[in-house]
Amino acid sequence: MRASRLVSILLLLQVREHLTAQELADTLEVSVRTVYRDMESLSAAGVPLYGEPGHDGGYRLLGGFRTQLTGLTAEEADSLFLTGLPAAAADLGMGAVVTAAQLKLMAALPAELRDRAGRITRRFHLDAPEWYRDADRTPRLSALADAVWNDHAVRIRYLRWAEPHEITRTVEPYGLVFKAGRWYLVAGAAGEIRTYRVSRIVELHVLDERFDRPEGFDLADYWRDYLKTFDARRHRDEATVRLSPSAFDRLPHLWDSAMADAAQRSATTDADSWIRVTVPIESVEQALPELLKLGADAEVLAPAGLREHIIEELDALTRSYRLAGLT
Repeated sequence: MRASRLVSILLLLQVREHLTAQELADTLEVSVRTVYRDMESLSAAGVPLYGEPGHDGGYRLLGGFRTQLTGLTAEEADSLFLTGLPAAAADLGMGAVVTAAQLKLMAALPAELRDRAGRITRRFHLDAPEWYRDADRTPRLSALADAVWNDHAVRIRYLRWAEPHEITRTVEPYGLVFKAGRWYLVAGAAGEIRTYRVSRIVELHVLDERFDRPEGFDLADYWRDYLKTFDARRHRDEATVRLSPSAFDRLPHLWDSAMADAAQRSATTDADSWIRVTVPIESVEQALPELLKLGADAEVLAPAGLREHIIEELDALTRSYRLAGLT
C-alpha cells in the first residue's frame, strides 16, 4: 500500500509540478503527517525533491526528474475501458478521436492486459441517460465546447422556467458537465458562476472576445458544491399530504429522492392508519403531477393553493369524462 502511494506521489508531482503537503494528503486520502514521512522516504531513496516553506510553499521535483514507473496494473488497464467516454465524446464531436486513442492504448498493452481489457468491453457497458427519456438535443454543443477550450466568451439565447422565459446573455464558458445523459454549461455571468442546461440554449454566437478564468476555479469542486445545494435551491415550499399505506410504500418508485426521503423522515400515522407527511416542492405547478400519480391514495392538506389546484384539475377531468360519455 505504501509503495503504491509513493509511486502516486511521484506521478502527481510530474503532472502537477508543484503541490502542497495538504493537497497531496487530500488527493491520497491520508494525513499531512503521513505525507511528510513519505517525502522523507523518497528523499532518502535519492529522489531529488525540494520543499518550499511558507503558506504558498510545497513540493516539486528538481532537474526535470522523471520516473519511468508508469506501467499499468491489470486493474488500472481494466478501468480505462469503463470510463464511458465514447458516448459523451461523440456529443462533443470527438468520438473518432477517443476511439482511435483506445485502439492505440489497446495495441500498446501487453497481451495479457489486452485480453483483460477486451473482456471488460464485452461484459460491461455504461449507459448514462435515464430510462424513458430521450437524449437531449444539443446541436450547439460542439461549438460551445470549442469556446470552452479556447476561452472565448459566447452570447446565448436561453429558455428558462422563470420569468422572463427567454433571455439573451453574454457569458464566459468555464466548463461542460455531463450528468445523467444531459449536458450542462458552467459559466461566468454578471460576476457570478451559473449553470445552464445546454439543450435549452436556442441560439449561440461565439465571440472574438477572450476571457481569463477565475484563479483557482476547479470544475469538479464547483459541481460537487452545486449538487449539494441543488435541492435546497429548487425546493422553495412544502406540502402536507395524507397517504394510504400502499401509496407510502410506493413513494421511492414514484417521487425523486429528495421528496421520498423527506416523506420517510416526517411520517406520522393517523387514527385511520393513513400516513401524514411533509415534503418539499418547487411550486404548485411542479407538485401537481407528482401528487396526481398517487390518485385517490393521497390527499393534500396544505398549502391551500395546491389543494385547490388539485380539486380544479379533478373537476376538469370529471367534466371531460362525462362529456366523452355523452358522445
